Amino acid sequence: MSLPHKQKASGQKYTASAALIYGALCWGVIWYPYRLLNDIGLSGVQSSLLSYSLALLIGSMLFWRRFKYVRQVPASAYWLSLVAGWTNLAYVLAVIDGEVMRVMLLFYLSPLWTLLLARVWLHEPWRKPQLLAIALSLLGAVLMLTDGQWMWPWPQSTSDWLALSAGIGFSLTNVMTRFSTHLTVAAKGTLVWLGVFGLSLVVLLWQSGMAGFAFVSATTLTSQVTITLLIIALLLISATLLVQYGVTKIPAIQASVLFMTELIVAAVAAYFLAHETMSAMEMIGGCCIIAAGVLSVSVGDAD
Repeated sequence: MSLPHKQKASGQKYTASAALIYGALCWGVIWYPYRLLNDIGLSGVQSSLLSYSLALLIGSMLFWRRFKYVRQVPASAYWLSLVAGWTNLAYVLAVIDGEVMRVMLLFYLSPLWTLLLARVWLHEPWRKPQLLAIALSLLGAVLMLTDGQWMWPWPQSTSDWLALSAGIGFSLTNVMTRFSTHLTVAAKGTLVWLGVFGLSLVVLLWQSGMAGFAFVSATTLTSQVTITLLIIALLLISATLLVQYGVTKIPAIQASVLFMTELIVAAVAAYFLAHETMSAMEMIGGCCIIAAGVLSVSVGDAD
């Protein structure tokens, strides 16, 4: 590879890495406005429906010239929409009801799932450090889920289940996004927003039927709620587009690890905004999970 091509590839890698870190920062704090909305009466499903409706509306205005290409995506792309939709919705529901850092760390078992999925779909090789990463991930999960008690390492609450499923969905989304090189960033972003909107709509109808839409009223959608939803929507749009760009340009395993920046932001935010702390055993489990993420990318960096 010539020097100009190497410089261009290196520049793209740094840009993609910065895009992923920005997305991690957004997701590290976005739980807080969702909790504020939950405190004033909007459930996670309702606020997800509204915020992603706004994201779809703003995104349609931004990409209206490219809308014909979005409509022409293959049917297989809607699997990406479905998986990404569940990932985002499950994440929001988990951080509203569960402890932020516990949810985050269970979610960030994603390098384990990414190693498995990237091996099957992308044929990315495993090395010894990555096999050790799998063992560390599993040890961290056991410590997190049992908290030092003699019990089967099984999710202890609905938020645990949601966090684990969101992590699996996140890994699957990363791998599918990298595999779907034929899709533009605009198409991928729109598919994500559409997926969360559609799933939120289905879940809300399943939970309450048409009565579940009674929250859409002038008394509920006050100026404070509207501004909060708009802030969430802008964070979602910018984070989604930059993340879709990032995971298209760098290996899926590296993308998962760069997202761990979110853990630092979330830990600080949870401490100061929600006054949440972790037990010693949970912290040890979390360190195992973080170490596993670092190991999973070590070979990729060497290559």
